[in-house]
Amino acid sequence: MNLLNIVLFAQQTAEGGGKGSTVQTFIFLALIIVVFYFFMIRPQTKKNKEAQRFRENLKRGDKIITIGGIHGKILEIEGNTVVIEVEGATKLKVEKSAIAQNVADVGTSTAK
Repeated sequence: MNLLNIVLFAQQTAEGGGKGSTVQTFIFLALIIVVFYFFMIRPQTKKNKEAQRFRENLKRGDKIITIGGIHGKILEIEGNTVVIEVEGATKLKVEKSAIAQNVADVGTSTAK
């Protein structure tokens, strides 16, 4: 019987609150959306723009690391693909989106 009393009391409170309860709900919902935007969506779009800028600025001779961990040197850039040279003078053709980072950036980010 105790649980039933709690449910009925909650229903009475919600009906009595009326406009105040609705306004509070919308404010709380808007606050959740704003927090979600600033902590999830905005940083991700910023990171994507930075990665796009990095891939556009690649040039011949850059030493890079792919997402799969392959180290190589850029020989040619053809649209969305890049021909890289790996150890043993082997050439690989990879998508620009598969390039994770520049080797020069790795040395500066790990050094203290």
